[in-house]
Amino acid sequence: MQAMSSVNLRKHKHERGVSLIEAMVAVVILSIGLLGVAALQAKALRNNLSANERSMAVIQAYSIFDAMRANASVASAGGYNFTRTSNCTAPTSTSNPNTLALNDLSAWIVAMQSNLGSSACGDVSCSAGACTVKVYWNDQHGTGGSAGQFVEVKGRI
Repeated sequence: MQAMSSVNLRKHKHERGVSLIEAMVAVVILSIGLLGVAALQAKALRNNLSANERSMAVIQAYSIFDAMRANASVASAGGYNFTRTSNCTAPTSTSNPNTLALNDLSAWIVAMQSNLGSSACGDVSCSAGACTVKVYWNDQHGTGGSAGQFVEVKGRI
């Protein structure tokens, strides 16, 4: 039995722990894993922003529908019809008697640009009580997003 214990002692003398190379390999593998997690987190944050903007676009579409329902006779007659322009400014014609509709459209565009960025804009088209609202914004930061992203909502007044 004493012979075996001396063999075990000699064996343990040469095993002194982890070598420097093994420790460096472990640190490199851990670093690569942590970089992957950080990249995944950054991508998730960008896509979360994109999803938030989609939600805001739907909210903006429904907000102009609510304004049109409050002024249904003018909306049914096409008083809220609006086609987006290159610089997306609301109509401000003083000759138009539908000043409430113009004020609603102006407030709608300002709210869109505040929530979705300065390039956000929209279209409103109503005929015989059936309306279509489109909200456009730049969604290039999201995965698969485009500069011409839009949401279209159809409804009745």
